[in-house]
Amino acid sequence: MTEKHINLALQGGGAHGAYTWGVLDRLLEEDDIVIDSVSGTSAGAMNAVVLADGFRHGGRPAAKRKLEEFWLKISQLGAVVNPVHQTQVEQLTEGWNIDDTLGYQWFDMLTRMFSPYQLNPFNLNPLREVLTDVVDWRRINQGGDIHLFITATAVRTGQPRVFRCHEVTEDVLLASACIPFFFQSVEIEDEPYWDGGFMGNPSIWPLIYHSPVSDILLVQINPIVRDGTPKTAHDIINRLNEITFNSSLVAEMRAINFVSRLVRENHLDLAKYRDIRMHLIACPDESLGLNASSKVNTDWRFFQFLRDVGRERTENWLRQHKPAIGLKSTVNIAETFLGAPNR
Repeated sequence: MTEKHINLALQGGGAHGAYTWGVLDRLLEEDDIVIDSVSGTSAGAMNAVVLADGFRHGGRPAAKRKLEEFWLKISQLGAVVNPVHQTQVEQLTEGWNIDDTLGYQWFDMLTRMFSPYQLNPFNLNPLREVLTDVVDWRRINQGGDIHLFITATAVRTGQPRVFRCHEVTEDVLLASACIPFFFQSVEIEDEPYWDGGFMGNPSIWPLIYHSPVSDILLVQINPIVRDGTPKTAHDIINRLNEITFNSSLVAEMRAINFVSRLVRENHLDLAKYRDIRMHLIACPDESLGLNASSKVNTDWRFFQFLRDVGRERTENWLRQHKPAIGLKSTVNIAETFLGAPNR
């Protein structure tokens, strides 16, 4: 059996990270696909660390079990602390979106009126308990078969910081997922950090600089294109957030596309530069009728639904594109990320 080596780039997106769980769950069933490195942000960072921890503990079966355990605990925690829950009637009429529920409207109003320093002065984050229960941090820090790159955004400088295996802690993951309207900044070595998605969602460059593998599979949660013009204040804010959290990714895709074109045209020294082969498995949230409010929906049935969609999309991708790993890209960067075939 010929091994196919890939790197993974996992976007953040709250509860939609359960879609990435499904992607990983299906990939782990392919014995000839070897995951070398994973770059993750926010929910993508959670998935990356849980994947690596489980893999180091007991290989592919343990990684699958760890991922399911993590998302189940998140759902159980949400049942206790999440102020937003759907009634059965709301589930039937609204699907998985919760923007019309009273709980979501109340929570949304509070976070726009008060900062987390006012709403949560003791800086409690129940997610810390889940990470403590699920992840063996000593095992993560020792390194292993899967290399990790976790991105957070430095509040003071506005620059991304990428943490590697020996640096990854609970605080690093909480920093990578720190939405500033929901949580106080997370201090690491006296530097405050916010969500890594502002400057790297996810960061692609560590996979290029620090891994010999040229195939990168991006698991994308935030859509680049969303049809229609948002006209309500709520829809405008949601679309603005999507654009903001994709801006760094688009910039990196533009750079990769430019360098790859120069490599293919023999304008660069192949001893110093290489043609990165990009692959993409994107969450079809618009076709699923999902909006930004569903990213805070912690219903276990919703997580299972997203997992199953992720598995199905990965199954289709493997059927069409697995033979291309190691040979060529399977996504047109210019058309998908830059809006035109020649950009």
